Amino acid sequence: MENVSEREEGRNTLKKLYGMYPLIVIVGPTASGKSSLAVRLARESNGEIISADSRQVYQGMDVGSGKIPKQQRMGIPHHLLDVASPKRRFTVAQYQKLALQIIRQVHKRGKLPLLVGGSPFYVYSVVDGIQIPEVKPNLKLRARLERLRSDELYRKLQQLDPQRAKTIEQKNPRRLIRALEIVLGTKKPVPSLRKNPLPYPALLLGIYKSNEELKKLIAKRLELRLHKGMIAEVKKLKESGLSWKRLEEFGLEYRFVAQYLQRKISRQEMLNSIQRETEHFARRQMAWFKKDQRICWIKNDDEARILVKKFLK
Repeated sequence: MENVSEREEGRNTLKKLYGMYPLIVIVGPTASGKSSLAVRLARESNGEIISADSRQVYQGMDVGSGKIPKQQRMGIPHHLLDVASPKRRFTVAQYQKLALQIIRQVHKRGKLPLLVGGSPFYVYSVVDGIQIPEVKPNLKLRARLERLRSDELYRKLQQLDPQRAKTIEQKNPRRLIRALEIVLGTKKPVPSLRKNPLPYPALLLGIYKSNEELKKLIAKRLELRLHKGMIAEVKKLKESGLSWKRLEEFGLEYRFVAQYLQRKISRQEMLNSIQRETEHFARRQMAWFKKDQRICWIKNDDEARILVKKFLK
């Protein structure tokens, strides 16, 4: 175990080498290989990984959310996995506060933090320091909004906050209602919120995959998740006290597996729906990230290593 002097030496070395405490950010569409790339880069750069995924924060949601198994983490510390109960709502504001705290802690240990994930709002809450207001639940507003269909909620969000609408799951009523709750509560769309830029440099790496590549990767990953027990995981979550409604609110795999277990859809319909909606989600992620001129797009590990080495010089 490191002692205080070793940690201080690590901090001084980090600042001496890089001039400032840096941050590596790895983004990209779902199934593109962000987690495995992050582990490889962290091993080579004395780093620790901070997840930026809106489902991986929840306990018991492992297979369906794509948490990297412990045996594949290669001893690299991973943060912000399993920090919340799926029975309670976990907000972006809560995530942002925890992520910034952990980045500071990683810097204090003289390590390099790598922020990794495909949830754009989570990523940019940290990278751009968006000042997200702690909007309390508005039960009357929620009751009104819950009477609307997902497509009606989405159209309403497009009108009030078009930027947020581009990153959100169009058929996830829970996320749509929360996004509307924020914009209606603050009277401001996300781009209008105040920002507090990071006090240290950040390198943004984006993993590029063509639509055809993503389609194959998503199909392969779906097959693997089924083999690992994704359906059993949803059953276990239901048995732990989560309602079907709550499970469906988590979207994508959880929504369609929950519908299958309720016999609302067939197994084949479940598989087709997961594949189709995940492809749509990946395209929305890419559309959002491609607008960020700061992102350096990479196609393989070697390109990532070159950019990281140059950044840390």
